[in-house]
Amino acid sequence: MTSPEVHTTGIGRRERKRQQVRDQLYGIAIDMFTRQGYEATTMDHIAERADVARATVFNHFTQKTGFLEEWGARRRARVLEILRQEHVEDLPVEDRLRRYVGELATLNIDSRAETAVLMEASARFGQLLRDPTPELALAGIIADGVSRDEVRPGVDPAEAGSLIAAGYFASVIRWAGAEPEPFDLRERLDGMLDIVLGGILA
Repeated sequence: MTSPEVHTTGIGRRERKRQQVRDQLYGIAIDMFTRQGYEATTMDHIAERADVARATVFNHFTQKTGFLEEWGARRRARVLEILRQEHVEDLPVEDRLRRYVGELATLNIDSRAETAVLMEASARFGQLLRDPTPELALAGIIADGVSRDEVRPGVDPAEAGSLIAAGYFASVIRWAGAEPEPFDLRERLDGMLDIVLGGILA
């Protein structure tokens, strides 16, 4: 299941057309990666399937890993939009963290085959474990908790966000990389948050 097209209201015709081509290339690439594998799919394959010149693909995505980066960015954007519509910023920090991670879990579960291929490819060839964006989003939630005295003094939001992000990615990669599913992803992620939020010492 690929991500929805980017919202294009309020931009000019040329830019709208360019975005439509980019969306088409993205959708085709993600479908091909999922069906035949990331390594087995070349930029030439994507161009042929889209019926465009090879240069057109490179004009939108200069490297094949660009599709992986776009995939991660679109998924995070979708989650943030869902949470924005639900006004979760008014919730306590624990509930916000659980909603954020829970929506990511739902995306993965609803598109498990896609997640299995793209998450592994992102870890091997992309910037998955070096991209600070997920950590920053989580750190922002925790920082709000610090300002509301919902988080104990001395907690570094960036470090806590990094810890949750690492737990999330490790869980999803293990879950997506085995058949049948080795565990319930939502339960595993919720349990991970229990440990992070509550600590491990008696």
